[in-house]
Amino acid sequence: MAESKIEWTEQTWNPTTGCTKVSPGCKHCYAEKMAGRLKAMGASGYEAGFELALHPARLSHPMKRKMATVWFVNSMSDLFHEEIPDSFLDRVFETIRATPHHTFQILTKRAERLPDYFSRRECPGNVWLGVSVEDRHYGVPRIDALRNVNARVRFLSVEPLLENLGPIDFTGIQWVIVGGESGPKARPMRPEWVDAIRRQCAAQGAAFFFKQWGGWGADGVKRNKKANGRLLHGRTWDELPVHSAIR
Repeated sequence: MAESKIEWTEQTWNPTTGCTKVSPGCKHCYAEKMAGRLKAMGASGYEAGFELALHPARLSHPMKRKMATVWFVNSMSDLFHEEIPDSFLDRVFETIRATPHHTFQILTKRAERLPDYFSRRECPGNVWLGVSVEDRHYGVPRIDALRNVNARVRFLSVEPLLENLGPIDFTGIQWVIVGGESGPKARPMRPEWVDAIRRQCAAQGAAFFFKQWGGWGADGVKRNKKANGRLLHGRTWDELPVHSAIR
C-alpha cells in the first residue's frame, strides 16, 4: 500500500498487479511503464514486470490501517481481469467488508464481467464502482454494464479522453472524472470535448471532477511539462459524490 498522488484518492492497494491491453485507452498505459521501472529496481511483486500476478499476502493490508481511508484498488492492474478467478475476487471483497470504515474505489475496463459477478453477490456499501470511458466504441458501452450493478456510488473515469463522446446518459452515475493523457506520446484532448461532458453532468446531476489536461494544454499546444494542468475556464473542478469520504 502507498500514499497516492492521484487527486481523487488517498491510498493505493494492489492485491493483484499486471494486466493486458483491451482498448485504445490502454495504448500508453502508465502502470505498464511503472511496472517496468519497479522490476528494474527489484521491487517486490514486480519480478515478472507487468505480467498478471496475484498477491494473497497483500489482502490484509487495509485491515492494518485504523484511520478511515479512501483506497484506489489495483492502480497497477484491473481487478476484473478475465484471468483473476472469482475465488480471489471473493477474498478481496472479504477484506472490503471487514473494513467498513474505509472506502474502496474499484475501476475496470472489463465492465462486461461486473453484472455477472455481482448477480450472485452484493456489492459492499463502502465500494465505489467505476468503469473507464475513453471513447464511444469501447468506453461508452461500459456505462450500461456498470448501471446493472447495485453499487452505492457508480463512477466513470473518462481518462484519457480520446474523442467527443457525444450525448451520454448519466442515469445512475454519481461521479465523472475527466482527464487527458500524459507522457511523451500523449494524444491530445480538446476543450470542447471536456465542456460537453461538464455540461451534461450539470444537467443530469452527476458530480464533475477535472483531473488534468495531460501532455497537451487547453490551447492545443503540446508541452514537456504541464501548464495550468488542472484549470478549466480558469478554475479547478473538484466536485465529489454526495457523502464523499475524500478529504
